[in-house]
Amino acid sequence: MKRTFDLIASLLALVMLSPIIVITALFVKKKIGSPVLFKQERPGLNGNLFYVYKFRSMTDERDAKGHLIPDYIRLTAIGKTLRKYSLDELPQLLNVTKGDMSFVGPRPLLFEYLHLYSNRQAKRHEVRPGITGWAQVNGRNAISWEQKFEYDVWYVENQSFWLDIKILFMTILKVIKSEGITQDGQATMEKYAGNNIKKN
Repeated sequence: MKRTFDLIASLLALVMLSPIIVITALFVKKKIGSPVLFKQERPGLNGNLFYVYKFRSMTDERDAKGHLIPDYIRLTAIGKTLRKYSLDELPQLLNVTKGDMSFVGPRPLLFEYLHLYSNRQAKRHEVRPGITGWAQVNGRNAISWEQKFEYDVWYVENQSFWLDIKILFMTILKVIKSEGITQDGQATMEKYAGNNIKKN
């Protein structure tokens, strides 16, 4: 039932939101440049890798040694607006249509985090990752990594169709209020460096 809902809803959303998607793409191309889309490999269901798609919100500026400069410097004005209203996430409707992602589930994080999870935290990969999730409507980037993972695991253990509907409605309210977009002092959220939780 969930996959059927995801497929039908993502196709309808792509059609209905196509004017916004096209306009956003044109703005990104004009203000930031090509490529318009940012894609990166992320672990999904059962840890299988897939490419997640987003509209670019940062430049590719590098320092004298060729290293990317800090995110908060590369994040553009239009990028901040895209993130504020979650417009940068719109290309992930393609991920949902393809079956890599769901509308609701734990957010797909960096591949480099995989070996840092405790066994409990790794349960977040027992479901498809989502565009939004229980952690996103309960703090998003304003909460700690540990809190975020606990919300993710709670979702995995309590998932249902009606919980997904509740999360989708809560997400709309969060986007309107622009809550939890960044962590204090960060462009989004600092990288996860692991924890001292015993792997059990």
